[in-house]
Amino acid sequence: MSALTLSTSSAATLRADAIVVGVAKGPKGPVVAPGAEAVDKAFDGKLAGVLETLGATGGEGEATKLPAPSGLKAPVVLAVGLGDAPAKDEDFGHEALRRAAGTAARALTGVKKAGFALPVEDAEAACAVAEGALLGAYSFRPGGNGAAKKDDKAAKSAPLAEIALLGAKPRDKAFKAAADRAVTVAEEVNRARDLVNMPPNELDPKTFAAAAQTAAKEFGLKVEVLDEKALIKGGFGGIMGVGRGSDAPPRLVRIAYTHPKAEKTLAFVGKGITYDSGGISLKPAGHNETMKCDMAGAAAVFSAVVAAARLGLRVNVTGWLALAENMPSGSATRPGDVLKMYGGKTVEVLNTDAEGRLVLGDALARASEENPDAIVDVATLTGAMVLALGNRTFGVMANDDAFRTSLYEIAGEVGEQAWPMPLPAELRKGMDSPVADFANMGERMGSGLLAGVFLKEFVGEGITWAHLDIAGPAYHESAPYGYTPKGGTGSAVRTLVRLAEHTAAGDLG
Repeated sequence: MSALTLSTSSAATLRADAIVVGVAKGPKGPVVAPGAEAVDKAFDGKLAGVLETLGATGGEGEATKLPAPSGLKAPVVLAVGLGDAPAKDEDFGHEALRRAAGTAARALTGVKKAGFALPVEDAEAACAVAEGALLGAYSFRPGGNGAAKKDDKAAKSAPLAEIALLGAKPRDKAFKAAADRAVTVAEEVNRARDLVNMPPNELDPKTFAAAAQTAAKEFGLKVEVLDEKALIKGGFGGIMGVGRGSDAPPRLVRIAYTHPKAEKTLAFVGKGITYDSGGISLKPAGHNETMKCDMAGAAAVFSAVVAAARLGLRVNVTGWLALAENMPSGSATRPGDVLKMYGGKTVEVLNTDAEGRLVLGDALARASEENPDAIVDVATLTGAMVLALGNRTFGVMANDDAFRTSLYEIAGEVGEQAWPMPLPAELRKGMDSPVADFANMGERMGSGLLAGVFLKEFVGEGITWAHLDIAGPAYHESAPYGYTPKGGTGSAVRTLVRLAEHTAAGDLG
């Protein structure tokens, strides 16, 4: 990942390959944002006019490169759009800063060092700029995280190597803590992105579990891995039912961070289907190519637990990674089969492509046995949620309205688009089965909500629980924007981390 430094240099004196400044949309044209005063002075106060002549408006996503005038040590100025200028006496929103910094970092691919002279009125704004730049500079390197390549072509496509944050205060504890947090969160989001982007022949349940074991050793976490023998012995019929059609057997991973002074415990449960063919209910042509991303929920949970440990949060966080590969074979679960889930409930499988709820059901029931203060599961669960909310927004369901609202607001704090969704009780009847306690399918209409109703059946009585369906934003297939790359996005990592922070601070009931 790119290196981050807090610099005491001014934009005029910093020795770098480029200086990044912000420009906003004003009522009469582009307006130079705070932080760029020295650069504007080098342009004789005419930077906004020059940018307007070049067609820049200050709109979000714009990136305009200019040769630097005399008076600047850097040879290039990059002006990035921040969107609408805030009202007088108001600051730019943190998400606007994140996205602008991410846009700049992407525009500076192949550059060794850039100074970011964006508005950083306080430590939180500095954290947003740093986080956006670090996430925007992400590049997946097949063969290893950031694996180096020595040829010229690879060098030109390498991510921005060093980010110097100007206007921050290196000796100020709040600014230093903000920078450290930004680095940790960005590294863990990028860990999740790397896992999602890995080819499915390189990441199966066993290798995913091994990655968790490696991280646990590095960061002092407790880890337990249940292999197929332990899963059968323990009665995990959902995970085994999904994974039995593959030559790569399933795993259930428990990875836990504990703090000696913690008063609350959170459990995060992630769907980890390392490849989803649909099983016997095979997906149609054109729907298989991106199904390596069906483990994005488990990747988010894994990264969030590691982030909580690295940040030293005063809260206990346990992650449950329900890992399986869903493949068709002579041993695969068939439509019509009945699975006995962990805890004893039985499920008639009407569609083997509704497999995520089966592995999550087992993991939710097991997580409930530890009686945490709250459980949050994360999953690329339903295409119906994509139809409802689009490709950039995840759905939030819960058995507690206040908790659902809190998660929705927390997602907004960190810049992740989310929307609260209901759990209509009437959908439960549609899952009635003549041969089992219930089926894994029900009414077609509202099927994204029905999946949440299904999961609710496995949450222990009296435990606060929420379900995040990240099927839309977990994998981005279009052109990059802001700090969001093409491919794995690391969706929900930042929401889970911020939930852990709020819980540690006692902000949630």
